[in-house]
Amino acid sequence: MSHSFKVGDHVRWNSEAGFVSGKIIKVHTADTDYKGHRRRASPEEPQYEIKSDKTDHVAMHKGSALKKLD
Repeated sequence: MSHSFKVGDHVRWNSEAGFVSGKIIKVHTADTDYKGHRRRASPEEPQYEIKSDKTDHVAMHKGSALKKLD
């Protein structure tokens, strides 16, 4: 299943602390190092950097973990 989002999209995801919402700030379409870990990404399955609405926390997730909000 294809999940495509773009910079500026408002999304939510499930974290250890419950549901979090934020805006996509960057789309990665190639493998990248993030917070000390290698994250696999491709044009077919990108990784999205998202900044939380409530904190300065930035997370990275695949599209399958995200849900677009209105």
